[in-house]
Amino acid sequence: MARQERAIRTRRMILEAAGAVFDEHGYTATTISMVLERAEVTKGALYFHFSSKESLAQAVLDEQTPFGAVPPQPCKLQELVDMTFVFGQRLLGNSLLKGSVRLAVDQSAPRGVDHSGPFRQWADLLVGLLERARDQGELLPTVVPRQTVEMLVGAFAGIQLMSRALTDRADLAERISVLWGHVLPSIAVPGLLPCIDREPDRGVRVLAALDEAGTGRVVVDVPGR
Repeated sequence: MARQERAIRTRRMILEAAGAVFDEHGYTATTISMVLERAEVTKGALYFHFSSKESLAQAVLDEQTPFGAVPPQPCKLQELVDMTFVFGQRLLGNSLLKGSVRLAVDQSAPRGVDHSGPFRQWADLLVGLLERARDQGELLPTVVPRQTVEMLVGAFAGIQLMSRALTDRADLAERISVLWGHVLPSIAVPGLLPCIDREPDRGVRVLAALDEAGTGRVVVDVPGR
């Protein structure tokens, strides 16, 4: 059991180090030696878990969607909004997530690295959430969940890239708030709009509530509900 726990910790250390290096240098400029130096592990330890730079990059990519986990909300549109704010907040300081996001849009990575994975995973996850919102009567009848979700995923990818280029993501929360200010009136029933919290500090407050609860399953207060 102790050996297994060490192996899990070592794998995580390697992933976090790789995320940081991929974020800083991109796929092509990153080398295994750079990851080894950052992780402070042996080459044997790295190759025990990952057979190549491609497999390491793929593992970093596959870690992305769990960072959007939020407490369930009675209002499923609020839960969807929360996921974007929490993901954006975590993106400010988590090296593994930063590396995963950079790899997702890094066109220099070889074909063996599946860039489409995070986009498909996010879309599938959010479609289910939006369908529940529809079933609860939160959506306008014209909304097609798959189309709306794919637009959202693409828009989020774009604004985080723009935010990184302009302010090193310092204004990402504000940009997410603006995004929802434009999107929500086109998908939510009018009576629900005043009840959905899209303030720029929403991610900070949701994460603080999670930390205070220590369980990851606290319901954060939603104004008006």
